[in-house]
Amino acid sequence: MDEPVTGSEVKPQVEKVDNEDYSLLPCNYCDVETAQKLEQVLLHGLATACVEKTASDLFRGPTAVAPELSKEMVEFLMERTEFLLSESAVEADENLEQIKKASTHPTEYISELVEGFIGSKRNLLIRVSGWISSETREAKIDDTANQIADTNSFRSIAEVLLRNMDIKGNFHCPEKFSTESKFDLHRENCDFRPVSCQNEGCGAVFSAIRLVNHDFICPFKVLPCDQGCGKRVVRYEMEQHCSTVCTMRLVNCPFYNVGCETAFPFISLEKHCAEFVQQHLICVLRSVQKQGHINEELKQRVQILEKSQSLNEMSGALDLRTLTLLLKEQEAKSKKLENLLKDQDSKIKKLERELSKVAKR
Repeated sequence: MDEPVTGSEVKPQVEKVDNEDYSLLPCNYCDVETAQKLEQVLLHGLATACVEKTASDLFRGPTAVAPELSKEMVEFLMERTEFLLSESAVEADENLEQIKKASTHPTEYISELVEGFIGSKRNLLIRVSGWISSETREAKIDDTANQIADTNSFRSIAEVLLRNMDIKGNFHCPEKFSTESKFDLHRENCDFRPVSCQNEGCGAVFSAIRLVNHDFICPFKVLPCDQGCGKRVVRYEMEQHCSTVCTMRLVNCPFYNVGCETAFPFISLEKHCAEFVQQHLICVLRSVQKQGHINEELKQRVQILEKSQSLNEMSGALDLRTLTLLLKEQEAKSKKLENLLKDQDSKIKKLERELSKVAKR
């Protein structure tokens, strides 16, 4: 996974050292993830400022003012972060909180500065109308950001801002070198050098120092099955594998609904069924007997209802022929119920014979 990202790299500018006869080459590698977040903050902030500045302008759209506002925003942020850098050198007490926040949470700090810049560009219409919270505004900001991104990149600006804020070297490499050979050797092994994930299908780029963290969450990393079935599965498919096709997933006994409430790995299904044939037959027999009792109760209730219905119908009969027809219908229904009970009895006897055979084995 530790493969450097290749591309057009420009060597950092040489820093002159006072009272020395040589110059220093700064490494300048920055944490890729943090730089990307800062880049998105700058892009979204510029798009927001452009939309809000031109909200009531009938002649100019957001992208028309983007170059002008981009220059203003970058100058504003550079000024603030360079001031912070100079204050950290003299350890001014009144700015210690700002310095601490900028060096530990640079994205949040820049976001606050960008919000302040946006506020200075918000026109009167937005302040009065409340349009600032509308869905239309958000959609327009996203559209403007996409258009700006096609022609502008804030990556280099984001890295400069990050180096200005990162006093403790948590998000960039502060090392400097007196010779190009030392410089080149360091850059090949720098903790902040950009590397790409080698897990097939991923392609994420991050700083080498983040390698372990990325490997721990990479959705494309191939891992042994969590349930120990022996298969190797990519992380993003693990949950589905474990619940659907894994041979070690827990399943209920096929006779669960008739009384066997055992759960076991799917791979043990055949073994379980072979070992507990007699117990399963007993469960089935009990279920059939129970069903027979239920049918008997239903038969009695039906007879009561039919008798009640017959009395009502007979009381309204106008002649003997009607009564005869009603009696025949009742007899047919009773016969049907008797046949149903006979079927149930035959099933019970059949199961008893099967159980007897199993017991003799």
